[in-house]
Amino acid sequence: MSTLIEQFRQSSPLFGGNAAFIEELYESFLSDPESVSENWRQYFRNLQSQTQGARDVAHGPIRDSFAHLALQPQAGVGRARAFSPVAAEKQASVLRIINAYRTRGHKAADLDPLRLRDRPPVPELDPGYHGLSEADMDSLFNTGSLVASSQWSLREILDLIRDVYVGTIGSEYMHINDTAEKRWIQKRLEGQRARLDLDAGQRRELLRWLVAAEGLERYLHTRYVGQKRFSLEGGESLIPMMDEIIQLAGSQGVREIVIGMAHRGRLNVLVNIIGKAPSELFEEFEGKRRVAESSTGDVKYHMGFSSDVETPGGTVHLALAFNPSHLEIANPVVEGSVRARMERRRPPGAEFPPLNAVMPLLIHGDAAFAGQGVNMETLQFSQVRGYRTGGTVHIVVNNQIGFTTSNPLDTRSALYCTDVAKMVQAPIFHVNGDDPEAVLFVTRLALEYRMTFNKDVVIDMICYRRLGHNEADEPAATQPMMYKKIRARKTTATLYAEKLIAEGVIAEAEFHDMQTKYRDDLDAGQQVSRPTQPHVKGPHSVDWSAFKNEDWSLPVDTTVPLETLRELSEQLLKVPEGFEMHPRVAKIMDDRRKMAAGALPLDWGFAENLAYATLLKQGYQVRISGQDCGRGTFFHRHSVLHNQKDGSSYTPLANLYSGQPTFFVIDSILSEEAVLGFEYGYTTAEPNGLVIWEGQFGDFANGAQVVIDQFISSGQTKWGRLCGLVMLLPHGFEGQGPEHSSARLERYLQLCAENNIQVVVPSTPAQCFHMLRRQILRPFRKPLIVMSPKSLLRHRMAVNSLEDLTEGCFQEIIGEIDPHDPQQITRLVFCGGKVYYDLLEARRERKLEHVAIIRIEQLYPFPQALYGQQLERYPNVTDIVWCQEEPKNQGAWYQSLHHLERGVQPHQTLHYAGREPSASPAVGYYSVHVEQQQTLVNQALGQ
Repeated sequence: MSTLIEQFRQSSPLFGGNAAFIEELYESFLSDPESVSENWRQYFRNLQSQTQGARDVAHGPIRDSFAHLALQPQAGVGRARAFSPVAAEKQASVLRIINAYRTRGHKAADLDPLRLRDRPPVPELDPGYHGLSEADMDSLFNTGSLVASSQWSLREILDLIRDVYVGTIGSEYMHINDTAEKRWIQKRLEGQRARLDLDAGQRRELLRWLVAAEGLERYLHTRYVGQKRFSLEGGESLIPMMDEIIQLAGSQGVREIVIGMAHRGRLNVLVNIIGKAPSELFEEFEGKRRVAESSTGDVKYHMGFSSDVETPGGTVHLALAFNPSHLEIANPVVEGSVRARMERRRPPGAEFPPLNAVMPLLIHGDAAFAGQGVNMETLQFSQVRGYRTGGTVHIVVNNQIGFTTSNPLDTRSALYCTDVAKMVQAPIFHVNGDDPEAVLFVTRLALEYRMTFNKDVVIDMICYRRLGHNEADEPAATQPMMYKKIRARKTTATLYAEKLIAEGVIAEAEFHDMQTKYRDDLDAGQQVSRPTQPHVKGPHSVDWSAFKNEDWSLPVDTTVPLETLRELSEQLLKVPEGFEMHPRVAKIMDDRRKMAAGALPLDWGFAENLAYATLLKQGYQVRISGQDCGRGTFFHRHSVLHNQKDGSSYTPLANLYSGQPTFFVIDSILSEEAVLGFEYGYTTAEPNGLVIWEGQFGDFANGAQVVIDQFISSGQTKWGRLCGLVMLLPHGFEGQGPEHSSARLERYLQLCAENNIQVVVPSTPAQCFHMLRRQILRPFRKPLIVMSPKSLLRHRMAVNSLEDLTEGCFQEIIGEIDPHDPQQITRLVFCGGKVYYDLLEARRERKLEHVAIIRIEQLYPFPQALYGQQLERYPNVTDIVWCQEEPKNQGAWYQSLHHLERGVQPHQTLHYAGREPSASPAVGYYSVHVEQQQTLVNQALGQ
């Protein structure tokens, strides 16, 4: 290697300060040419071609070896000094083959129970590849960083690394940058030869779990013939794995585990692990059970559940999240729920909540883990401060097929379905699902890693699926060779029982007794999991009973005394001594001082911040996330201030008073789907706080439509889940083109039914203030969808006085504000949002005294009674107009038409004023936008 480094020194502009980087890259190339990009591979091959065939040696392992020798007694050093060139080359070869097994051994491991494909040879694992032969087998070599004696024979070294790296466990961890983490994993893999020392009792217990996993599926298959259950058969080792995780986590201080998984094996987990009574499951199969009177329900393999299970370290609360059929979409929801539960345990003044008290556990399918982008987004949360949950244990139930008709070669481009997890440098442990003892070994290793480093870790349990995608499917039609092997293969429980019988651990009759007892317990409807405990509410529990009210008309006082507002304003405008704001921000803060003093009218940003401050003052936490929410996409919020001197930041809302609730505002990762899912999950676990997700533009919520459709709008109806999440969606047609105009108001209105969500279009700062306070002060939790403004944030007419916050409330309809005679009004224009100010200015300019303009600020639940009152106020009206900026096939027109028509008299005509139907939300040409806007204003005013 020294020859090549010298060539770098003489010829490469890349040497210099990047030498260490290039040397590390070159060592990676020597260990695994595929680990570097094609450009670097070609570069290194060109260099090698100039060495006249001399074999290059990586420096790293040799440095490790000689560093180790330096710590040995003097005689060892003497031997090291006496190395001949041949002996040094042999020693380097030994260290290379150790490294090769660590980096490439997983490719030769015995991972597939079905052995569907021959394992390709891995040349780097052959001693001959490194210049070692049978003659070297009994020679002593230094073992370097191998967890073994300092000197072993080559035969002993090969025996260890083959045991560890090419058995039924394939470990991938050498991609991790942190050397301490790699050494930690090596110590546990190599020091224990990747196996557990289980006694006879523990092995019997392991078999009992396998019998339970298999027994439930067979029982359901017999009792409910042809009904879908998405069986776990072929992956039964998941059940002892989950029990092991829960018991070990509890012994290490975990108090809550939130589990996310799709439908495969879900019923098995519910009954055998979480403790759902078999009798309840049977009622669901028979269509006799409802979640709640207010719920329309969901299929049984989407349902959640919770229980308290005893562990050696105390009671652990288990919560299995509800999920739709969108497979991996439950994952960010689980992470958000975990973060909320952690936050309840955060000590006062602590930077982060305790990361080991609550743990997320996610169970994936192989094709979905590789194929669905939400997994990449969720993994990216791993170490991000606003979303970190202390490391997630990921289990991939890898049945090697994805879905019935797919060819495994078509499910991904990567070698493994788990390769995406390398993005966050998570260690990955592949394991043969038909070796349950190996499964338990990697389970313990993964859990310990998570608890030690608070980082994600992946277990890839490679198994198979004994039946089709569902139980009515015939998989052999498209997978004949796979299912020929599956049907000839004994179950995991049978194989393990035969092994224990052969070793004299159990008698054959004991195995049959286990099967019979489990079946008898199911017949009796008895609980077959570990005993569960009645849930006892503690200091970190939440009582949701106070939020189940459905009466929208309940009055709520959202006003705040003027003295309190001025006191909070003073705190909001304080900054640390010497803190230098950007001149534009300083100007905004100076203006806010004048607003607080009454010298300037109140703008949107200050009213919004005051809403947060008053809620914090009343003891409610506030959490806001989005891609630019600290400052505000439109330079209006400035809840986080940045020091121009040193880049430090200061958040006034987090420093209002000592001991205040948490105010957390975080500029999120560039994701909509996972981030919105996270915030939904957070809100379903925390009703005592205002949780907001803000789209950078309302259109961007398109990327999170699954969360909106499957969780936010329907979670209560399907599963009885309450949620008070607020979505701020900047909306308004200002000539910014198709992707920066419309939050797709029509989509949210289409989802409205059964009082499931609120859809509002506030038009003043005071409305924003009262709206946000109303959301948390009312005694129920419903999602709030806000068509929030852009240009109105600084519109000269969209202002209020401070006194508007001390009186009034959120007005669902705002009537005509200009002096007028109701008897003279013949044209009544209803609208919402920014277009109101366009109409108002035009009406004033044209002095149209027969036109009244009324704002409908809440589109759902539609304020029908208030709407009727407005119609009654104007007895001489002949023309009633709905005006909107959006194209006719979008916006509120079609979704609200049935509301608008109610109360219209025979002598009156209901008109539409707005853009013509369009496939695109908005035009991209500004001049066309202006023309369209002028036209619709004219239409609305009857001109």
